[in-house]
Amino acid sequence: MNDRDPRTASAPRRTALAREVAATSWYIAVSIVFFMISALGIWSLWALQVRTRLEDPAVIVGYAAGSVAVLVSTVVLLVRYRTDGDVGEADRPPRLRRFLSWPVLLGVAGSLLLGATTMTVLFGASVLATILCLVRWGPGIRWRGVILVEAALVALWFAERARIEGALAGVGSLTFALLVFAVALPASIALSLWSWDVVLELDRARATESRLAATQERLRLAGELHDLQGHHLQVIALQLELAERMLGRDPDAAGEQIRLARASVDAARTGTRELAGRFRGVPLPDELANAADLLRAAGLAVRLEVAADAVLAPADILGPVIRECTTNVLKHGGGRWAELRLDREGGYWRVAFANDPGPDSALGAGSGLAGIAHRVGVAGGDLRSRREDGRFEVVVSVPAGVPGTAAGATREPAGEGMPG
Repeated sequence: MNDRDPRTASAPRRTALAREVAATSWYIAVSIVFFMISALGIWSLWALQVRTRLEDPAVIVGYAAGSVAVLVSTVVLLVRYRTDGDVGEADRPPRLRRFLSWPVLLGVAGSLLLGATTMTVLFGASVLATILCLVRWGPGIRWRGVILVEAALVALWFAERARIEGALAGVGSLTFALLVFAVALPASIALSLWSWDVVLELDRARATESRLAATQERLRLAGELHDLQGHHLQVIALQLELAERMLGRDPDAAGEQIRLARASVDAARTGTRELAGRFRGVPLPDELANAADLLRAAGLAVRLEVAADAVLAPADILGPVIRECTTNVLKHGGGRWAELRLDREGGYWRVAFANDPGPDSALGAGSGLAGIAHRVGVAGGDLRSRREDGRFEVVVSVPAGVPGTAAGATREPAGEGMPG
């Protein structure tokens, strides 16, 4: 039971899909609609040409109305199927409401109307089962229902076969087409929806894997930082305690312990910088992929373009730039989309961030751009930004021959302004 207060719970945010996954989802949805249209077209030959030979206007109007109702129901249910796939079962509408919603009732009415106009229980039952398939069921329930429905449709085909074949004497190909589009329709739609679910689940798994990898790396860094700082702090504490004890009777020895403590502080700082340098040494394609995942998780539609040889780019220089840009888009962007690009143009590596800042966005107003410009300037690069027509873009270029570890500058604090 979901006992969260619906008045205070925020509505689930729709997941922004990767471009390839979105394309696959569109392909599957269009295929489902096309298969439904094909089935309605094939059975229209039986209803309008064979059974009535266009002599009964009521049949024509009834079949057309039923077809339109089924198609509208199919499209709306596909949209809802996609939306319901973004949230858990607890956040979806109750099943009773799902099955009594207007698209389902419209599809059921259209199915009954098609069955009446074709005077076949077979086709009406096939379309009805297909409409019910488009509702999101619990795990495994749909396929058990589809197996039972397919067995029933085969039985109905044998029950109505003689009448249909008698009316279609000499037109065996149409008989076979009616059989295929009636019996195979629910199973084909269920298989398409299953493949849709698999694609979405794989995309979620990829995003989860990226987040877990980033979390694991942060935990590893935290553990190493804890060990490093703990060791040096313990040594410093002992040296200072010893200096305090020796201060009264041997000031020179106490001063030596203080100098050793300062050396320990310098060693701790050096070790921390080296550790941070190793942490920053993530290949830029991974940096950009992590950035894209974070932006998508925040609800932005993200377009990512990465050069094939991007692993050769100086990660120590451009990695912090990517992280600061991503952070500032999340904090100050307020838009709906973002574009990330890493390519090589001539003798320069170029990272470009673009997004649509919201009306109250503070992108570009703070010191973030100045900090990035200083960092890449040390490496001989430059920064360009422009804002026009609802688009804010930052392009950072650094020489291709500069080694990442020679970028020199320590990391600047992230400012309030932004790279988009």
